[in-house]
Amino acid sequence: MAMVQRESMTDEQFNRLLQFFQVFSNESRLKIIGYLANGDKSVGELAQLLDLKEPTVSHHLSELKGLGLVNVRAEGNMRIYQLNARALEAISKDVFAQPNLAKLVDTRQLSEEERVLRTWVKNGRIVEIPSQEKKKQILIRWRAAQIDPERRWTEREFSQWLAQFNEDFAFLRRYLVDNGYMARENGIYWRTPERDPAQA
Repeated sequence: MAMVQRESMTDEQFNRLLQFFQVFSNESRLKIIGYLANGDKSVGELAQLLDLKEPTVSHHLSELKGLGLVNVRAEGNMRIYQLNARALEAISKDVFAQPNLAKLVDTRQLSEEERVLRTWVKNGRIVEIPSQEKKKQILIRWRAAQIDPERRWTEREFSQWLAQFNEDFAFLRRYLVDNGYMARENGIYWRTPERDPAQA
């Protein structure tokens, strides 16, 4: 049977889903939801019911509030918390809807380059230099493609720029030169037009 291709979740959607499960993986937060489902409560009341310190309860309530699951109102000197039942129902339906659960994974057949970049690049940084030469080439080609071909760099400028992407900037600088993506003369670096990373 052919596998149906589905659009994968965006990072924002995935992080929200992850936050949802993290919030509900805690026993105390689940109990808070239960107590609030039975009626509005203050931090002090919840602390007594849960046998927890008030700062701990406040922290849990902050996590729930971050997902929009509780509302708070002032009554005199107290803050009263109320379950946002509509938000809980809406988020639950959204999270557990089959089309959204299907987006948790990307069923596309990824190219080798996509797999390498997903594994070794996080938040724009190369998390580690792989030992396999082919993977190094993919990472270096990806990095070289982002270098302005019109710019001339001093060694210090180029090293500082590379350090944003991995602490071993000396290796990256040397590898880019040794593999023909960058040229160097009299301490000045520039990207070589004859080795276009996009065409490599």
